[in-house]
Amino acid sequence: MKNTLIKFWKNSYNFDKKIMLAFRDIPREKFVLKKYKNEAYADMALPLLMGQTISQPTTIMIMLNALEVKRGENVLEIGTGSGYQTALLSKLVGPRGKVTSLEVLPELIDFAKKNLRKIKLDKNIKIVKIDGSKGYEKFAPYDKIIVAAASPKINQVLLSQLIREGVMVLPVGKIYEQKLLKITKSRDLRTENLGEFLFVPLRGENGY
Repeated sequence: MKNTLIKFWKNSYNFDKKIMLAFRDIPREKFVLKKYKNEAYADMALPLLMGQTISQPTTIMIMLNALEVKRGENVLEIGTGSGYQTALLSKLVGPRGKVTSLEVLPELIDFAKKNLRKIKLDKNIKIVKIDGSKGYEKFAPYDKIIVAAASPKINQVLLSQLIREGVMVLPVGKIYEQKLLKITKSRDLRTENLGEFLFVPLRGENGY
């Protein structure tokens, strides 16, 4: 199933090789609930704890490809979930980079930390229990920000924590229909629409 996805992406998308290698290296089956192990590489979202989901593999790859993460970068992730995307980001930034992941649900934080420890990939990751819609000033500014839950509008607080020419990828729109946007923080914000998607709603002060 994993190789089937890789073959599909090679034929249908032009994903960066670094992202494809990270996908090969990180065992997605370690980040899903036990009852969904056999569907870990099905190209669909899967239920997690507390009504949350792990996004479908293709959606995650589209987001990471747009984010253009480089080694050594300081990355902020909103919505840790099971820790799967966090693990991919950790691989992409490398040992000299840093991934700060914000999650409001303690059950998911515990689940993600366990999953990351299993594969010994938690050295450059900091998971913080906080309202992710407000970002995390402590380690700002960030080179890249990725938001794994939908916002009603472009989050200005998160934008303020991004470096000049930094990139943020986030879904924006109504609860049941969003556009995935790539925003580059130039003098005039450059916005690219990556298509229509459906994400769980972002909780918190700047969420729904």
